[in-house]
Amino acid sequence: MKDKKFDKSYIKMAQVWAENSYCNRRKVGALIVKDRMIISDGYNGTPSGFENVCEDEEGNTKPYVLHAEANAITKVAKSHNSSEGSTLYITDSPCIECAKLIIQAGIRRVVYSRKYRITDGLDLLKRAGIELEYLPIESTKS
Repeated sequence: MKDKKFDKSYIKMAQVWAENSYCNRRKVGALIVKDRMIISDGYNGTPSGFENVCEDEEGNTKPYVLHAEANAITKVAKSHNSSEGSTLYITDSPCIECAKLIIQAGIRRVVYSRKYRITDGLDLLKRAGIELEYLPIESTKS
């Protein structure tokens, strides 16, 4: 029961963190938590030093925009922390490219609040034995 309370709190925090994104189409936030400590965070956006514009003139996402989980994983990689055995809290279910990064980063659990229409990322995580939990935004209210 206590863990569920923490799950709800962390997923709410990921939703708040998503608001830092400059993307118009979809704002995504991620937190990596280990031993109840946030060891990394991320949101979708352009690489450091690039303009903070995620979409082109037609409204399509630019190909070099980084996903929130990729930002969080690369950020923890630059720190003195290890994501081995951690939990990733993310507002949206991961794509297949981010699923590969999650597996390689040693993340053992993924909690997400919105399902993306393409499920290949979740399918790969299941195949790798990563624990998945869908915690819809509606159910995060206390």
